[in-house]
Amino acid sequence: MRINFGELVIGDIAKKYLQRVLDKNWASEGDNVKEFEEKFAAHFGYKHVIATSSGTDANICSCATLYDFGAKRGDEIIVGALSFVATANSILAAGFIPKFVDIELETLNIDPSKIEAAITDKTKAIMVVHTMGKPCEMDSILETAKKHDLKVIEDACEAHGATYKGKVIGTIGDMGTFSFYVAHQIICGEGGMVVTNNDKIADVVRSVKSHGRPPDSIYFNFQRVGFNSKMNDLEAALGLEGIEQFEKNFNKRKNNLYKLLKLTKELSGYCYFTKEENYEKTSPHAFPLVLKDEKYDRDRLYNYLESKGIQCKTLFGSLPTQHNAFKFLGYKYGQFPVAEYVGKNGLHFGMHQYINNDDLVYISDTLKEYFKWFSNG
Repeated sequence: MRINFGELVIGDIAKKYLQRVLDKNWASEGDNVKEFEEKFAAHFGYKHVIATSSGTDANICSCATLYDFGAKRGDEIIVGALSFVATANSILAAGFIPKFVDIELETLNIDPSKIEAAITDKTKAIMVVHTMGKPCEMDSILETAKKHDLKVIEDACEAHGATYKGKVIGTIGDMGTFSFYVAHQIICGEGGMVVTNNDKIADVVRSVKSHGRPPDSIYFNFQRVGFNSKMNDLEAALGLEGIEQFEKNFNKRKNNLYKLLKLTKELSGYCYFTKEENYEKTSPHAFPLVLKDEKYDRDRLYNYLESKGIQCKTLFGSLPTQHNAFKFLGYKYGQFPVAEYVGKNGLHFGMHQYINNDDLVYISDTLKEYFKWFSNG
């Protein structure tokens, strides 16, 4: 594979923190995790940050805080129909039911105009996903949430460093979640983070992620249902390097994204590409595209790119109607036409900092080569 979806390079900074683990003979949550939390908070301006074992666990712990605010098992959390499966899985794992809403084709994010109709007397929160690092339209979402007294969870797993109207993603709703998987801006191999400016939410998350014990409690004092969702010091060692190099890596990835959008501009008749509005700063997680006509054959394009050494992934698909895992919820194909269209006609590939200019030209030329078949009839 010439161009991987993501890449992990362990540098001298991470090795220094890994050596700390070896010297202490302690790999569970410890000094590295504490320092990682402190530096993550300082860099992005979050009041509270709580490290977890994955982005999925960050979502589970965030959902589970709702019980401390009056929610009951079986209540509903609204979420976009198209996202990585961790969103729906985390809602279910925390004891809630995902209530799906269709997305916008232009943004790949939840359609704010469809949220109100999905709210019932069992709805307790809205989980918004900043898909591919593009911020959701938060103003109208917050207005709806306030009207119905709902919590807002921002899944920012793909949106490290993104902003919306001058506000850092993760500070706009009640809490935000991040993932440190190998394709993301900050890499721990695995690992996640919950961020919030709410003191009570922070205390509950710290409890939930450690089996429901109150923070600094004696052992075997379980006040709420919880999980074992702690990050370990080996993962945090990698994340500490990511924090120190964040701006450099973010800018490199962003430049890669801008360059490839420019190189592929002539393909706008074939594909929908991501767009950055003047009031936002998108996070350069990956390069998504959605075919404008099914005749361009997403699966064929996928296989063609892979054959040329460009690792691809599809664009998730409609969780309730294109994935058998959620068949039990009773949704029918056709209920989420935009998510289903993207699921059939979308894909994305990596845009990380180790991709160079020659790689970008190669990706562009490969895409142009593919679509030439159609223009030549």
